[in-house]
Amino acid sequence: MHWTLLPFDDLSVKTLYELLRLRAEVFVVEQTCPYQDLDRTDFFSWHLYSLNDAMEPQAYARLIPPGVLYAEASIGRVVTSSSVRGQGVGRELFAVALQEAERLWPRQPVRIMAQSYLLSFYTSYGFIPVGAEFLEDGIPHIYLLRPSQS
Repeated sequence: MHWTLLPFDDLSVKTLYELLRLRAEVFVVEQTCPYQDLDRTDFFSWHLYSLNDAMEPQAYARLIPPGVLYAEASIGRVVTSSSVRGQGVGRELFAVALQEAERLWPRQPVRIMAQSYLLSFYTSYGFIPVGAEFLEDGIPHIYLLRPSQS
């Protein structure tokens, strides 16, 4: 897969539209969870994605600088298209996201808010739970922290 990482202002309108469409398709429609996806955090984030030959996103994550959502760097809106699930794309996406976060913000821990059912996925990347499970938009979530890798 070919990965692209761009700050918000460098995204084309068409690419931004397609990325937001994928997020809505999965987080709102598939998960039947109406929530406020457009939280203005995108403005400050780096956007990591892979497009197929038709220029549609197959996978996406946003990398959020320290001090925007949390004191630490963060990775969020991690999503894969249904067309590529079960092929290891999510693992590749998250590995690249962690690598890029380390490159952008060296020696920074990474904090995420994850859906609880993905706990084993994220702990396989060195994340540890911090705090108790809670409901976010009716879905069980947990905060996880990955200590600095440097």
